[in-house]
Amino acid sequence: MILFIGGPEIIIILLFIVIFFGSSKIPDLARTLGKTIREVKDASNEIKKEIRDSASEVKDDLDIKK
Repeated sequence: MILFIGGPEIIIILLFIVIFFGSSKIPDLARTLGKTIREVKDASNEIKKEIRDSASEVKDDLDIKK
């Protein structure tokens, strides 16, 4: 659904944001959104690393038993 958003829809969304939050709050909202996205990305990278490490340990254990 979100992939089908075009130029006019984005302009309308931006207008609603300006109307509801005001132009002075937009930088704070953008900063908060950026920090949130960064935290989610860092957390997902950490989870991926833990999964890779666990898989590597299991593989090493299996190789030792052979």
